[in-house]
Amino acid sequence: MTKSISFIINPSELGAGTRGASLGPFAMQIAAREKGNQLFKNRPWTCLSDFNHLLDRPIKFPLAKRIDGMVKVYETIGNEISKTLSAGNFPFVIAGDHASAGGTIRGIHQAYPDARLGVIWIDAHADVHTPYTTPSGNLHGMPIATALGMDNLACEKNHVDLETSLLWNQLKCSAVKPADLVYIAVRDTEPEEDQFMNDNHIKNFTVDEVRSKGVDVISNETLGYLNACDLIYVSFDVDSMDPDLTSYGTGTPVKNGLTMNEAVQLLQNFSKTPKLCALEVVEVNPCLDKAGNKMAEIALEIVDAVAHTLEESWKL
Repeated sequence: MTKSISFIINPSELGAGTRGASLGPFAMQIAAREKGNQLFKNRPWTCLSDFNHLLDRPIKFPLAKRIDGMVKVYETIGNEISKTLSAGNFPFVIAGDHASAGGTIRGIHQAYPDARLGVIWIDAHADVHTPYTTPSGNLHGMPIATALGMDNLACEKNHVDLETSLLWNQLKCSAVKPADLVYIAVRDTEPEEDQFMNDNHIKNFTVDEVRSKGVDVISNETLGYLNACDLIYVSFDVDSMDPDLTSYGTGTPVKNGLTMNEAVQLLQNFSKTPKLCALEVVEVNPCLDKAGNKMAEIALEIVDAVAHTLEESWKL
């Protein structure tokens, strides 16, 4: 059976601090229709149920906002990822905010419980906070911590109540080892994240390194770090790109990021490894875009290029 891409639209924005990321996947579809792009027309796609109605309710867990809903999001995306992989297809996730990426990782682990999974996290942020360290309570800053199954109690600064702790434990899945995580373009972190990264010797390829060494070298070195892994998952947050060179249509833009071409080249290079089992693009927010639907148009161009690279690699 020939492998094929299955697009999974996950419009959850429960984990973000600003509103509008749930519209990102649909803004990309609108951009495709306006441009006559056949990306979604020619490939199957599924839109998952979301729990964004919880955004209208009072915040019950300030150190992990709407974590009760996020437990359901993790279950929903995790089951869909596992089902897609078990069918022999490639899950290409287009999500709202980055919080639910931990559920994507859980789904991979669910399908391949004995596989050693490597994660390439292309993002302006490390996303390795926990309820014990978070300055905001926003869950889109915590998905890596759930995938690692960690609390970072060495940097604890928040008192977490029992109910929050129990829900947090439901999100954690310990699917990834710190040694099997590589960051690219992370440049906006808090001290608690820095200490965790330093203590665990987690590699972050900075934007300057990408520029000085070149995309191909960084790609090869990244895959070298993950050489012992059986499978690789790549998660791409559009805020990894420089907003002045792309768009401010994302929840937490950070200057001095990647160019669109660098992002495309990185993702295309990673798409050529047979270990790649899933890919995710997140955090397009058309409500924050200062230039119409520009970020969605850029993300569409990136996803389209990567999808074609994936399909060409499967023919080899």
